[in-house]
Formats: sequence, structure tokens, C-alpha cells
Amino acid sequence: AYLLHKNPNMDLMNKAAEILFQYHDFQCFSRTKTDVKTYHCTIKKANWEQKGSKLVFTIAADRFLRNMVRAIVGTLLEVGEGKITEDKVKEIIEKKDRSQAGVSVPAHALFLTNIEYPKSNNYKLTTINQ
Repeated sequence: AYLLHKNPNMDLMNKAAEILFQYHDFQCFSRTKTDVKTYHCTIKKANWEQKGSKLVFTIAADRFLRNMVRAIVGTLLEVGEGKITEDKVKEIIEKKDRSQAGVSVPAHALFLTNIEYPKSNNYKLTTINQ
């Protein structure tokens, strides 16, 4: 688990998470100096849920970049804490600059829970819970 010292606004974080569906280039959330040919990903699901005393973030996409989920979570937590707005999230994505996005949360709270391989050459959906 990742201990938060503030109780973030989950509704704001979910609204900001919906912004991710509007974009496909996530260079801003990728580790810098990485050897990838493209930063394009299709996010199919991204939402926060309250499960007992825990906040759980679930994200599903056709692929993930190195450090992507940790940076997305850090950015969404900044929204939930009122440090940045939804408009700032759009700006971060559009600028494609990793230094503009939130901090990367620790990896010890990240779990890969499911990988689906396509039956044909169509689409792969990967789900990560944070």
C-alpha cells in the first residue's frame, strides 16, 4: 500500500482520469531517456474506487510505458489534493514534458492483475491496479 497523508477528493480524481481517454500520446508520463519508438497508448479504463479504508486506482490499456501508471497516479493525486486542475492535466499531456506531470508514486503499491491476449491481431488489454 501507499500511505497518503491527506484525504484526496476522489470525484475530482475520477473526472481528471476521464481526460486520459481523449489522448493517445502519453510521453508526459513516460520515463525520460527511454528507448521506445512511440508513446502512443489507448487507455480503456481509468478510475478510482473506495474499498474500505483504501483508495484503489484501476487502469486498463493496450500497453503501458515505463513509469506511466506511477506518474499518472501521482498526477491524479495532485488533482485530488487541489494542487492542480483538470485543465492542467490536459496541458501536461499536450506539452509532452515529463517534468510537468506529478511525481511517480512508489512502485510497491502497483500490481499487475490481468493480461488479455487477443485471439487475433486485434487488441491487447492490460489492467493494473494501483
